[in-house]
Amino acid sequence: MTALVEVRELAKVFDVSAPWLNRVIERKPRQFVHAVDGVSFSIDKGKTLALVGESGCGKSTVARLLVGLYGPTRGTVRFDGQDTQTMLSTPEGRTLHRRMQMIFQDPYASLNPRWKVRDIVAEPLKEHGLVTDEDELKRQVGDLLKSVGLAAADMEKFPHQFSGGQRQRISIARALATQPEFLVCDEPTSALDVSVQAQVLNIMKDLQRQRGLTYLFISHNLAVVRHVSDSVGVMYLGRLVELADKADLFSNPRHPYTRMLLDAIPDIGMTGRARTPVQGEVPNPLNPPSGCAFHPRCPHANQRCSTERPELQAFKGIQIACHAVTEGRI
Repeated sequence: MTALVEVRELAKVFDVSAPWLNRVIERKPRQFVHAVDGVSFSIDKGKTLALVGESGCGKSTVARLLVGLYGPTRGTVRFDGQDTQTMLSTPEGRTLHRRMQMIFQDPYASLNPRWKVRDIVAEPLKEHGLVTDEDELKRQVGDLLKSVGLAAADMEKFPHQFSGGQRQRISIARALATQPEFLVCDEPTSALDVSVQAQVLNIMKDLQRQRGLTYLFISHNLAVVRHVSDSVGVMYLGRLVELADKADLFSNPRHPYTRMLLDAIPDIGMTGRARTPVQGEVPNPLNPPSGCAFHPRCPHANQRCSTERPELQAFKGIQIACHAVTEGRI
Protein backbone atom coordinates (compact mmCIF):
# COMPACT_ATOMS: atom_id res chain seq x y z
CA MET A 1 0.00 0.00 0.00
CA THR A 2 1.45 3.37 -1.00
CA ALA A 3 1.06 6.45 1.20
CA LEU A 4 -0.78 9.26 -0.59
CA VAL A 5 -0.06 11.80 2.16
CA GLU A 6 3.13 11.93 4.23
CA VAL A 7 3.60 14.47 6.99
CA ARG A 8 7.02 14.85 8.64
CA GLU A 9 7.81 16.97 11.73
CA LEU A 10 5.09 19.47 10.85
CA ALA A 11 4.98 22.55 13.09
CA LYS A 12 3.11 25.86 13.15
CA VAL A 13 3.91 28.71 15.52
CA PHE A 14 1.59 31.73 15.82
CA ASP A 15 2.73 35.11 17.11
CA VAL A 16 0.02 36.21 19.58
CA SER A 17 1.96 39.12 21.07
CA ALA A 18 0.30 42.38 22.08
CA PRO A 19 0.94 45.37 19.74
CA TRP A 20 4.48 46.78 19.89
CA LEU A 21 3.59 49.93 21.83
CA ASN A 22 1.67 47.96 24.49
CA ARG A 23 4.65 45.65 24.91
CA VAL A 24 7.01 48.60 25.38
CA ILE A 25 4.74 50.39 27.90
CA GLU A 26 3.84 47.25 29.86
CA ARG A 27 7.33 45.71 29.43
CA LYS A 28 5.93 42.45 28.17
CA PRO A 29 7.85 40.01 25.96
CA ARG A 30 6.53 38.66 22.66
CA GLN A 31 4.32 35.59 23.02
CA PHE A 32 4.11 32.59 20.73
CA VAL A 33 1.73 29.62 20.57
CA HIS A 34 3.09 26.31 19.27
CA ALA A 35 -0.25 25.21 17.80
CA VAL A 36 1.31 22.21 16.04
CA ASP A 37 4.64 20.96 17.33
CA GLY A 38 6.42 18.26 15.34
CA VAL A 39 3.58 16.05 14.05
CA SER A 40 4.37 13.10 11.73
CA PHE A 41 2.00 10.60 10.10
CA SER A 42 1.09 9.08 6.72
CA ILE A 43 -2.22 8.10 5.11
CA ASP A 44 -2.48 5.26 2.59
CA LYS A 45 -4.57 5.62 -0.58
CA GLY A 46 -8.25 4.94 0.03
CA LYS A 47 -7.87 4.94 3.83
CA THR A 48 -9.08 7.25 6.61
CA LEU A 49 -6.90 8.64 9.39
CA ALA A 50 -8.78 10.34 12.22
CA LEU A 51 -7.16 12.93 14.48
CA VAL A 52 -8.82 13.27 17.89
CA GLY A 53 -8.25 15.35 20.99
CA GLU A 54 -9.75 18.07 23.17
CA SER A 55 -10.51 21.54 21.80
CA GLY A 56 -7.38 23.60 21.22
CA CYS A 57 -5.01 20.64 20.71
CA GLY A 58 -4.09 21.71 17.14
CA LYS A 59 -6.30 19.35 15.07
CA SER A 60 -7.83 22.06 12.86
CA THR A 61 -4.43 23.73 12.38
CA VAL A 62 -3.07 20.42 11.00
CA ALA A 63 -6.05 20.33 8.59
CA ARG A 64 -5.34 23.83 7.32
CA LEU A 65 -1.61 23.12 6.97
CA LEU A 66 -2.34 20.07 4.82
CA VAL A 67 -4.47 21.92 2.26
CA GLY A 68 -2.17 24.96 2.17
CA LEU A 69 -4.39 27.49 3.99
CA TYR A 70 -1.47 27.99 6.41
CA GLY A 71 2.22 27.71 5.61
CA PRO A 72 4.18 25.50 8.04
CA THR A 73 6.79 27.04 10.35
CA ARG A 74 8.84 23.88 9.79
CA GLY A 75 8.36 20.34 8.50
CA THR A 76 7.00 18.98 5.24
CA VAL A 77 3.74 17.74 3.74
CA ARG A 78 4.20 15.39 0.77
CA PHE A 79 1.22 14.57 -1.44
CA ASP A 80 1.68 11.72 -3.92
CA GLY A 81 5.45 12.00 -3.45
CA GLN A 82 5.63 15.77 -4.06
CA ASP A 83 6.32 18.51 -1.53
CA THR A 84 3.11 20.59 -1.35
CA GLN A 85 4.86 23.76 -0.15
CA THR A 86 7.06 24.01 -3.24
CA MET A 87 4.23 22.80 -5.51
CA LEU A 88 1.72 25.45 -4.37
CA SER A 89 4.01 28.27 -5.48
CA THR A 90 4.26 26.87 -9.04
CA PRO A 91 1.66 26.73 -11.86
CA GLU A 92 1.07 23.05 -10.95
CA GLY A 93 -0.26 24.27 -7.60
CA ARG A 94 -3.74 24.61 -9.13
CA THR A 95 -3.70 20.92 -10.02
CA LEU A 96 -2.70 20.12 -6.45
CA HIS A 97 -5.59 22.21 -5.09
CA ARG A 98 -7.93 20.31 -7.39
CA ARG A 99 -6.73 16.95 -6.04
CA MET A 100 -7.12 17.89 -2.37
CA GLN A 101 -10.20 19.61 -0.95
CA MET A 102 -11.53 20.53 2.47
CA ILE A 103 -14.93 20.21 4.16
CA PHE A 104 -15.32 22.79 6.92
CA GLN A 105 -16.83 22.45 10.36
CA ASP A 106 -19.75 24.89 10.23
CA PRO A 107 -22.15 24.43 7.29
CA TYR A 108 -23.82 27.73 8.23
CA ALA A 109 -20.61 29.75 7.81
CA SER A 110 -18.97 27.94 4.88
CA LEU A 111 -21.71 28.59 2.28
CA ASN A 112 -22.29 32.05 0.78
CA PRO A 113 -25.88 32.99 1.76
CA ARG A 114 -26.29 35.25 -1.30
CA TRP A 115 -25.50 32.52 -3.84
CA LYS A 116 -27.80 29.83 -5.15
CA VAL A 117 -26.68 26.25 -4.58
CA ARG A 118 -25.99 25.96 -8.33
CA ASP A 119 -23.36 28.73 -8.14
CA ILE A 120 -21.84 27.37 -4.90
CA VAL A 121 -21.28 23.85 -6.29
CA ALA A 122 -20.28 25.11 -9.75
CA GLU A 123 -17.65 27.55 -8.47
CA PRO A 124 -14.76 25.01 -8.26
CA LEU A 125 -15.63 23.72 -11.77
CA LYS A 126 -15.47 27.26 -13.18
CA GLU A 127 -12.42 28.27 -11.12
CA HIS A 128 -10.36 25.32 -12.36
CA GLY A 129 -11.69 25.65 -15.93
CA LEU A 130 -13.05 22.10 -15.89
CA VAL A 131 -16.40 22.99 -17.48
CA THR A 132 -17.25 26.03 -19.60
CA ASP A 133 -20.51 25.00 -21.28
CA GLU A 134 -23.51 26.19 -19.22
CA ASP A 135 -25.70 23.13 -19.91
CA GLU A 136 -22.87 20.73 -19.01
CA LEU A 137 -22.24 22.75 -15.84
CA LYS A 138 -25.90 22.41 -14.84
CA ARG A 139 -25.83 18.66 -15.52
CA GLN A 140 -22.69 18.13 -13.44
CA VAL A 141 -24.05 20.18 -10.52
CA GLY A 142 -27.25 18.07 -10.64
CA ASP A 143 -25.19 14.84 -10.61
CA LEU A 144 -23.08 16.07 -7.67
CA LEU A 145 -26.19 16.96 -5.64
CA LYS A 146 -27.70 13.54 -6.39
CA SER A 147 -24.48 11.82 -5.29
CA VAL A 148 -24.89 13.32 -1.79
CA GLY A 149 -28.58 12.46 -1.48
CA LEU A 150 -30.13 15.76 -2.63
CA ALA A 151 -32.33 16.42 -5.68
CA ALA A 152 -31.04 18.11 -8.84
CA ALA A 153 -33.88 20.68 -8.48
CA ASP A 154 -32.30 21.87 -5.20
CA MET A 155 -29.71 23.79 -7.21
CA GLU A 156 -32.17 26.67 -7.66
CA LYS A 157 -32.53 27.22 -3.89
CA PHE A 158 -30.52 29.33 -1.46
CA PRO A 159 -28.60 27.92 1.57
CA HIS A 160 -31.13 29.30 4.10
CA GLN A 161 -33.78 26.97 2.64
CA PHE A 162 -31.87 23.90 3.87
CA SER A 163 -31.29 22.25 7.25
CA GLY A 164 -27.80 21.91 8.76
CA GLY A 165 -27.39 18.34 7.50
CA GLN A 166 -28.47 19.31 3.97
CA ARG A 167 -26.07 22.26 3.99
CA GLN A 168 -23.22 19.96 4.94
CA ARG A 169 -24.17 17.72 1.99
CA ILE A 170 -23.94 20.78 -0.27
CA SER A 171 -20.45 21.43 1.17
CA ILE A 172 -19.49 17.82 0.38
CA ALA A 173 -20.88 18.17 -3.16
CA ARG A 174 -18.80 21.33 -3.64
CA ALA A 175 -15.67 19.57 -2.35
CA LEU A 176 -16.27 16.65 -4.75
CA ALA A 177 -16.76 18.92 -7.79
CA THR A 178 -13.08 18.81 -8.83
CA GLN A 179 -12.95 15.00 -8.41
CA PRO A 180 -10.33 15.16 -5.63
CA GLU A 181 -8.41 12.16 -4.32
CA PHE A 182 -7.89 13.51 -0.81
CA LEU A 183 -10.49 15.17 1.44
CA VAL A 184 -9.64 16.94 4.70
CA CYS A 185 -12.76 16.89 6.88
CA ASP A 186 -12.59 19.33 9.78
CA GLU A 187 -15.27 18.14 12.24
CA PRO A 188 -17.85 17.95 9.40
CA THR A 189 -20.62 16.63 11.66
CA SER A 190 -20.02 18.44 14.97
CA ALA A 191 -22.73 21.07 14.31
CA LEU A 192 -25.36 18.43 13.45
CA ASP A 193 -27.89 16.31 15.35
CA VAL A 194 -26.89 12.71 16.03
CA SER A 195 -29.34 11.18 13.52
CA VAL A 196 -28.23 13.65 10.83
CA GLN A 197 -24.57 12.95 11.71
CA ALA A 198 -25.13 9.28 10.87
CA GLN A 199 -26.64 10.15 7.46
CA VAL A 200 -23.75 12.46 6.53
CA LEU A 201 -21.13 9.94 7.72
CA ASN A 202 -22.76 7.12 5.74
CA ILE A 203 -22.75 9.31 2.61
CA MET A 204 -19.05 10.01 3.16
CA LYS A 205 -18.29 6.29 3.58
CA ASP A 206 -20.28 5.42 0.42
CA LEU A 207 -18.44 8.10 -1.56
CA GLN A 208 -15.11 6.77 -0.29
CA ARG A 209 -15.98 3.27 -1.55
CA GLN A 210 -17.26 4.52 -4.93
CA ARG A 211 -14.45 6.99 -5.66
CA GLY A 212 -11.51 5.52 -3.73
CA LEU A 213 -11.17 8.69 -1.65
CA THR A 214 -8.57 9.20 1.06
CA TYR A 215 -9.72 11.08 4.17
CA LEU A 216 -8.12 12.97 7.03
CA PHE A 217 -10.97 13.16 9.52
CA ILE A 218 -10.71 15.67 12.38
CA SER A 219 -13.04 15.08 15.33
CA HIS A 220 -13.38 15.20 19.10
CA ASN A 221 -16.20 12.64 19.00
CA LEU A 222 -14.77 9.14 19.49
CA ALA A 223 -18.04 7.44 18.49
CA VAL A 224 -17.82 9.16 15.08
CA VAL A 225 -14.14 8.23 14.77
CA ARG A 226 -14.93 4.57 15.48
CA HIS A 227 -17.47 4.63 12.64
CA VAL A 228 -15.33 6.19 9.90
CA SER A 229 -11.61 5.65 10.52
CA ASP A 230 -9.02 2.99 9.68
CA SER A 231 -6.38 4.40 12.01
CA VAL A 232 -6.47 7.01 14.77
CA GLY A 233 -4.00 9.64 15.96
CA VAL A 234 -4.54 11.16 19.41
CA MET A 235 -3.31 14.75 19.79
CA TYR A 236 -2.52 16.66 22.96
CA LEU A 237 -1.29 20.28 23.02
CA GLY A 238 0.03 20.27 19.45
CA ARG A 239 1.70 16.84 19.52
CA LEU A 240 0.70 13.30 18.63
CA VAL A 241 0.78 11.11 21.74
CA GLU A 242 -0.56 7.86 20.23
CA LEU A 243 -1.04 6.60 16.66
CA ALA A 244 -2.58 3.17 16.15
CA ASP A 245 -4.93 1.04 14.10
CA LYS A 246 -8.57 1.75 15.05
CA ALA A 247 -9.31 -1.73 16.42
CA ASP A 248 -6.08 -1.69 18.45
CA LEU A 249 -6.69 1.77 19.89
CA PHE A 250 -10.26 1.10 21.02
CA SER A 251 -9.62 -2.39 22.39
CA ASN A 252 -6.24 -1.70 23.99
CA PRO A 253 -5.51 2.03 24.55
CA ARG A 254 -1.97 2.50 25.87
CA HIS A 255 -1.42 6.22 26.49
CA PRO A 256 -2.98 7.51 29.77
CA TYR A 257 -4.61 10.38 27.84
CA THR A 258 -6.18 7.99 25.30
CA ARG A 259 -7.50 5.91 28.20
CA MET A 260 -9.05 8.99 29.78
CA LEU A 261 -10.72 9.99 26.51
CA LEU A 262 -12.18 6.51 26.07
CA ASP A 263 -13.31 6.39 29.70
CA ALA A 264 -15.29 9.59 29.11
CA ILE A 265 -17.55 7.81 26.57
CA PRO A 266 -20.86 6.80 28.18
CA ASP A 267 -20.93 3.01 28.68
CA ILE A 268 -24.38 1.61 27.86
CA GLY A 269 -23.39 -1.90 28.92
CA MET A 270 -22.28 -0.64 32.37
CA THR A 271 -19.59 -3.31 32.43
CA GLY A 272 -18.55 -2.38 35.95
CA ARG A 273 -15.02 -1.57 34.78
CA ALA A 274 -13.31 1.08 36.91
CA ARG A 275 -13.51 4.35 34.96
CA THR A 276 -11.18 7.30 35.36
CA PRO A 277 -12.80 10.60 34.33
CA VAL A 278 -10.57 13.09 32.46
CA GLN A 279 -8.75 14.93 35.24
CA GLY A 280 -7.86 18.63 35.25
CA GLU A 281 -7.82 21.19 32.46
CA VAL A 282 -5.79 21.51 29.26
CA PRO A 283 -2.73 23.64 30.17
CA ASN A 284 -2.31 27.17 28.82
CA PRO A 285 -0.64 26.76 25.38
CA LEU A 286 1.22 30.06 25.98
CA ASN A 287 2.93 28.46 28.96
CA PRO A 288 2.97 24.68 28.44
CA PRO A 289 4.31 22.34 31.14
CA SER A 290 7.92 21.15 30.97
CA GLY A 291 8.69 17.59 29.90
CA CYS A 292 5.61 15.64 28.83
CA ALA A 293 2.77 18.17 28.40
CA PHE A 294 0.31 15.68 29.92
CA HIS A 295 2.26 15.02 33.14
CA PRO A 296 0.25 17.42 35.43
CA ARG A 297 -2.92 15.39 34.66
CA CYS A 298 -1.34 11.92 34.46
CA PRO A 299 -1.76 9.40 37.30
CA HIS A 300 1.41 7.56 36.18
CA ALA A 301 3.79 10.56 35.93
CA ASN A 302 7.19 10.50 37.64
CA GLN A 303 10.22 12.78 37.77
CA ARG A 304 11.37 11.86 34.25
CA CYS A 305 7.93 12.76 32.82
CA SER A 306 8.12 16.27 34.26
CA THR A 307 11.58 17.01 32.84
CA GLU A 308 12.08 14.98 29.63
CA ARG A 309 9.68 15.25 26.70
CA PRO A 310 8.86 11.81 25.21
CA GLU A 311 9.22 11.38 21.44
CA LEU A 312 6.70 9.49 19.30
CA GLN A 313 8.26 6.04 18.74
CA ALA A 314 7.27 2.59 17.52
CA PHE A 315 6.26 0.28 20.37
CA LYS A 316 4.56 -3.13 20.03
CA GLY A 317 2.87 -2.37 16.72
CA ILE A 318 1.76 1.20 17.51
CA GLN A 319 3.43 4.61 17.81
CA ILE A 320 3.38 6.23 21.22
CA ALA A 321 4.98 9.13 23.13
CA CYS A 322 4.91 8.06 26.77
CA HIS A 323 7.73 7.20 29.20
CA ALA A 324 5.39 5.22 31.47
CA VAL A 325 4.35 2.89 28.62
CA THR A 326 7.82 2.34 27.15
CA GLU A 327 9.31 1.73 30.62
CA GLY A 328 6.55 -0.78 31.39
CA ARG A 329 5.09 1.20 34.30
CA ILE A 330 1.56 0.87 32.85
